[in-house]
Amino acid sequence: MTNTAQYKNDLLIISFLLFVLSFNSQVMAQDLLKTREMHTVYPKDHGGALINPDMGWTMHFYSNVLANYGSKLEAWDTLDDFPGVSTVYLRVPWVAVQPEEDRYTWEILDTPAQRWTDKGKKVAIRITATENWMTQATPQYVFDAGAKKYRAYDYFEPDYSDPVFLEKVDEFVRVMAERYDGNPNMAFVDIGHFGMWGEGHTVITSPVHGKTWDIETQKKIIDIYCKHFKKTRLCISDDFVGDSEPGSRFAISDYAFSRGVTMRDDSILVQKAPKQWFHSEMAQLFWPTMPVILEHEHYEGSKKRGSWNKDLLLQSIEDYHASYMSIHTWPRLLLEENRDVIDKINRRMGYRIHAQSIAYPKKIKKNELFLLQWNWQNKGVAPCYPGGYPCLTLKDDKGGIVSVMVESDFNVKSMPPAEEGKAPVCKITSGFIVAKQMDDPKGPFFRTCKPGVYDVYISVGKLDGTPELELPYHNDDGKKRYKIGKITLYE
Repeated sequence: MTNTAQYKNDLLIISFLLFVLSFNSQVMAQDLLKTREMHTVYPKDHGGALINPDMGWTMHFYSNVLANYGSKLEAWDTLDDFPGVSTVYLRVPWVAVQPEEDRYTWEILDTPAQRWTDKGKKVAIRITATENWMTQATPQYVFDAGAKKYRAYDYFEPDYSDPVFLEKVDEFVRVMAERYDGNPNMAFVDIGHFGMWGEGHTVITSPVHGKTWDIETQKKIIDIYCKHFKKTRLCISDDFVGDSEPGSRFAISDYAFSRGVTMRDDSILVQKAPKQWFHSEMAQLFWPTMPVILEHEHYEGSKKRGSWNKDLLLQSIEDYHASYMSIHTWPRLLLEENRDVIDKINRRMGYRIHAQSIAYPKKIKKNELFLLQWNWQNKGVAPCYPGGYPCLTLKDDKGGIVSVMVESDFNVKSMPPAEEGKAPVCKITSGFIVAKQMDDPKGPFFRTCKPGVYDVYISVGKLDGTPELELPYHNDDGKKRYKIGKITLYE
């Protein structure tokens, strides 16, 4: 039989197998698996933190007050000892970034951001228009142009419905989006510019000056951000519905969801139980398709009021199906006093893709179909939003990549999360061929796929075999491929 005829014959065999499997019949696959001597591997989850897209701890480098909480970190210090830190969070007053209409000080954001992105970490930003620790967070030029403002105690709040204010916000967000929208280093951007600390509520200010703003004003702020940020993920504080208004569905959060905006909850452990948070029900709309972000209260303040509770912090991850949690204090203080619950959170927060078992032949023949049975789970509380495809890679004794085989019909994004210890198993049977020669017996596979023993690695990533997700195993190659054993290739 010619190489071309053999190739066509193999394609027919594979097509037939896929046809059988597509009708949920595993009988033939199991029979074929039984005809070969198999390795069955049960990868052990190391229990540690994972750094992956759309999840992790967010370190408040700036938390409104610019001295909190990154000011004690040296320029080289990106909290490499804090397990699971994926993102640096920069929340600053508008005036700090644009002190004058024609002058921007982006370096206040870009300098700390670059320290973290150099380590492969991400960045998140919020710009606020009202702060209670400074006279005004909105730049003076906005009011000089005619925007209204109101006094609340010893600081000023802008009239969020004022057309001049909205015009200046629109222009600022446009410039900010030109700089950051679509930047792969950006994890998310908060929709700020409304409410105290940019949280969306005016419960502290409105009773003082007697001015309130309706949902249409809130929508205008959301629309401005959505108009300019078309690629980077946007999120909105749960407090847009009110700082302590419990419930599951609200008009403004539904509107945000309809615009593709996810939610964050800024009120975790501000108060004691049973008021430890208010909007876990609201999160049920968001988490199936978008990562939910949590921010606990300033740690020392929460402790002082008797609101801090490790068990509840962990429970918030479960109840919200949260993908992010804040470090809202001096970071090593939180780590030193809460390492036990931090480790528990890291085993559940976001997604955690795990191969429960992998069965593959001990020996395979070049150019012939072999079957692989691998059983996958998502052990986290949230879906794997970025997705990825399982890949089997063979390497030689010098680490050279000999063969890359991707299961393109299974995306780990499809695996649902579950309660701890109850993650369902997705049983996947894959058919692969190593070193298919086509019509060129002197091609690259002829030179590299020589008979011999090869190391076997698994990974999850792009369709071309590029690994993207960190898996919970040791023995990796430094590129997110994980060695599971060896295989013999023969002719």
